Amino acid sequence: MKDEMQEVEVKLHTPDLDAVKRALEAAGATLLKPRVFERNVRYDSADGSLTAAGIVLRLRQDEVVKLTYKADASMERGIVSRFEAEVELSDFETMDVILRRLGYEVALVYEKYRTTYTLDGAEIVLDELPFGNFTEIEGDAATIERVVEKLGLGACRRMTGSYVDVFWDVKARLGLVARDCTFEAFENVEMGDSFF
Repeated sequence: MKDEMQEVEVKLHTPDLDAVKRALEAAGATLLKPRVFERNVRYDSADGSLTAAGIVLRLRQDEVVKLTYKADASMERGIVSRFEAEVELSDFETMDVILRRLGYEVALVYEKYRTTYTLDGAEIVLDELPFGNFTEIEGDAATIERVVEKLGLGACRRMTGSYVDVFWDVKARLGLVARDCTFEAFENVEMGDSFF
């Protein structure tokens, strides 16, 4: 297994992304990708066996299209490490047809806005989801901890689940009926910063 197919990251609840941006700028971070809208589609088998096994099969579109497979997650001190294989594609709709023809079904659609930086060998993304704002820091575990400290994010809550896990929790706690995690589905939902 190639090292570049191992994803190591921490996800932090950071309601004030402007403060995180200021900390990134003060630390000398480089903006890699300005804010962009993402559409993500998670697929599963009809019996839900991928999700049950902790496997993610995702098709994502922002300024490019990517198919991602993730599995074998482990966690230590809120840092998640897992196998991740990703390939860039030319056509979202055709890949969707292929996946459906292979027997997979759309399990969930989720949306977000993402801004990407790099700092001290780590990739830092600022994510705006329908239910809240988060910062992900990706790199090796030691680098992640240094960047968390450098940005003053040590007191932020480390999220132990994926955005999909967080959405399912939010959905259950609020009694939402929407299947998908879209900005439209959360249009009239009040989410306080203390929710997490």
